[in-house]
Amino acid sequence: MSETRPAPDPVATADALRRGLAGLVEGLPPNRAAQAVERLIASYRGETPTDAPILRDRADVVAYAAYRMPATFEAVRAALDALRAAAPGWTPATHTDIGGGTGAASWAVAGEWRTETTVLDWAEPALALGRELAGAAGGAGPYGARWERARISGALRLDPADLVTVSYVLKELTEADRTAVVTEAARAGSAVVVVEPGTPDGYRRIIAARELLLTAGMTIAAPCPHGGPCPIEPGSDWCHFSARVARSSLHRQVKGGSLGHEDEKFSYVVATRFPVRPASARITRRPQIRKGLVLLDLCTEHDGLDRVNVTKRQGPLYKDARDAAWGDEWPPPED
Repeated sequence: MSETRPAPDPVATADALRRGLAGLVEGLPPNRAAQAVERLIASYRGETPTDAPILRDRADVVAYAAYRMPATFEAVRAALDALRAAAPGWTPATHTDIGGGTGAASWAVAGEWRTETTVLDWAEPALALGRELAGAAGGAGPYGARWERARISGALRLDPADLVTVSYVLKELTEADRTAVVTEAARAGSAVVVVEPGTPDGYRRIIAARELLLTAGMTIAAPCPHGGPCPIEPGSDWCHFSARVARSSLHRQVKGGSLGHEDEKFSYVVATRFPVRPASARITRRPQIRKGLVLLDLCTEHDGLDRVNVTKRQGPLYKDARDAAWGDEWPPPED
């Protein structure tokens, strides 16, 4: 890899991605872009066979990339932040992005580490656009990435990689293919990050993936503080988190409204084959701030789900609680 590549910078990477996507959308008629996004969203909510790519042509890919890449990027970046917190000294040299499409997860990885990335996807138009975006970004995007066409199914075979990401992919697969793909990721990867939409259905797929990763002998690094059964009673709730995403003009056109941001809800699991320090507890809901009091809903290492009250009389811990965010480790790690 080139020695002149700048050091990874998540902010610069996010800015480069936004600029690249904005430039692509300028080439599409506004109505065409909005119609493509609406149709593609409807397709993604249905059943999709793995041998029939949803992203059929450049217009489809540009519209959907502009609409979904920023949200996927932020969700994966949050999961990677949790991995870095659990393994601060670890640096991946190689990365495989399963079903990566235009490369949102690979952009998130590029913002964290200098990593040789291979993006695998069935849709050639998505891979072509991913190459174009990365090439235009120079060192700020996936650097020197390989974009390879591959059917994401039970037949998938991977070369060994330090990091394997599987983001917003499992819904598109049959149950048998989901099991095979996650099992193959666990075989090939030293660390595996799986991200799905933060819905009850997405959470169920994450729990299934978590069990497969544990069965493969991996250790849960995040978000769970433990490798035991999830303490959430099935059907009563679901574990998910939130990432803030800047809304583009295309977002506002499709969804309406004038807010400059939206919150992407996502569920995830990170597992590794090397030692990690999971959080002793993780905040599972947005903290509730009251006068002189902060309520924190936690998933804990030993006591399952818990709610703690942090009062003003607790001094520095109270300040930490007021600054804490949904998804953070609790208490904050010492510097």
